[in-house]
Amino acid sequence: MAFFESEIVQEEAKRLFTDYQQLMELGSEYGKFDREGKKMYIDTMEALMERYRVFMKRFELSEDFQAKLTVEQLRTQLSQFGMTPDQMFEQMQKTLDRMKSQLEQEPG
Repeated sequence: MAFFESEIVQEEAKRLFTDYQQLMELGSEYGKFDREGKKMYIDTMEALMERYRVFMKRFELSEDFQAKLTVEQLRTQLSQFGMTPDQMFEQMQKTLDRMKSQLEQEPG
């Protein structure tokens, strides 16, 4: 079975995309969240990033041509910004760490 024909892969891709879209919409209101809401948002975003990292690792480890092509396309797109997939994840984590740091400095 081809990688993208897997119902599990399709379902996780759809869930990741939907969860990400919802978090981005919710994130537009981040400044209005109370301290606990901000903490929950950051924790949820970290969990999503970990799910995405695992999902991408599956692509990288797959022998499927389409999966390998998808990884190469991501690498090409990121290279236009001078980044690798690992650097992308590192940058996302730095952003979340900065958000945590700012949260710790807020009066609570």
